[in-house]
Amino acid sequence: MAVPRDVFIVCNNTDAMGGLQRWAHHLAGLLASRGAKVTLVGVTHAPERHRHQRGGSYSVVALHDAWHPPALAWRPGSVRQRMNVRARARDLWRTAAMRQGAARLSSLFGAARPGAVVIVAQVWAMEWVRHADTTGLKIVGMSHESYRATRRSTRYARVREHYACADRFLALTAEDADAWARAGMSNADHMPNPLHVLPGPAAPLDAPVVACVGRLAHEKGVDLLLEAWEEVAARHPRWRLRVYGDGPEEAALIDRAEAAGLGGSIEFRGVTGDVGAALGGASVFALPSRDEGFPMSVLESMAQGLPTVAFDCAPGVRELLEDGASGLLVPPGDTVAFAAALDRLIGDAALRRTLGAEARVSVLRYHPDRVLGRWERLFDLLHREPPAGVPEPLPGRAPRRSAGERSGAGRPVVDPAAAFGAETGPA
Repeated sequence: MAVPRDVFIVCNNTDAMGGLQRWAHHLAGLLASRGAKVTLVGVTHAPERHRHQRGGSYSVVALHDAWHPPALAWRPGSVRQRMNVRARARDLWRTAAMRQGAARLSSLFGAARPGAVVIVAQVWAMEWVRHADTTGLKIVGMSHESYRATRRSTRYARVREHYACADRFLALTAEDADAWARAGMSNADHMPNPLHVLPGPAAPLDAPVVACVGRLAHEKGVDLLLEAWEEVAARHPRWRLRVYGDGPEEAALIDRAEAAGLGGSIEFRGVTGDVGAALGGASVFALPSRDEGFPMSVLESMAQGLPTVAFDCAPGVRELLEDGASGLLVPPGDTVAFAAALDRLIGDAALRRTLGAEARVSVLRYHPDRVLGRWERLFDLLHREPPAGVPEPLPGRAPRRSAGERSGAGRPVVDPAAAFGAETGPA
């Protein structure tokens, strides 16, 4: 890093077993390796804490040991609701607790050197940042899911409210950034996730195994994969589907596999601490997600040289995989097409190796050095003095609002609506 900087990365939590937390620890380590003083901040702890691997090159802080007040800010819509004394008391308790956490955040920010940047990775965490004193800091908000996924959720209004005051609002792809810009977010830009593992020896692609890695929850679509696998298993009885991960649908998925007579061809292997080894023992990677941001599992499979079959569910998937070149894309939710794509790769070893080799080359676009270079150019640009008070945009982007137009960063803001439980994933 050309200029030693203080960088704060603020998330809902830093210790969940999730893709966003893996990204946060990875980015913190990368920035620290370039000379930045990095502090990774969680608003609170995850219900089930996971110890992410880190070398001690950055600090990790939690503002609250646990979050007991209501997740939602109280917004009564009628006179009767406004007369609810209990709800008002709970909201006052919530506000007081939040201010205590924001005071600690202000103390962290206050010790920063000039040129510091705050990266806010989730919108719930952005509430704390807006309550804190951010004088002299540049604020970068992020969304780690597709625009379409946010648009369909209760987070949409909250993103528009809380991130409008940020110096930059980053989506994961140019397509999503353009969608946010059309929705009125004039500070929108994009920043991809860096490659988590560098390509090593290519997987031999001769094991009769299809791998799937992800949380066993509705949005990850493992139920759709099981539906497709019924057709695949009948045609390729030697092949096995290995599913890595856990989550709320685990028991239901296992029961469904057994009921469909697939118990002998599907292995539910739980959470793995070595994704590389899991992928190295497979010949095809499956991504059956209904929604995605910029899937790290696909980055890792590409680095291993695995061809991927995926639903074309989000710009991040299309950004990573070129259909017929580095993987096979099928229409979202079309399990017949998904099964046909798996069947095609299982039956054609030469195609597997061709697509896998192209994937290993293509994924180098997201080499950590390249992505870090983009972050550093953004940091430099944000701290450059604009001429005559006119903000300077990133190339190809609409200009951000000037400081006087920003909607009150650092002032207390009431949360619009959305449960913390819905925010523990990438949001």
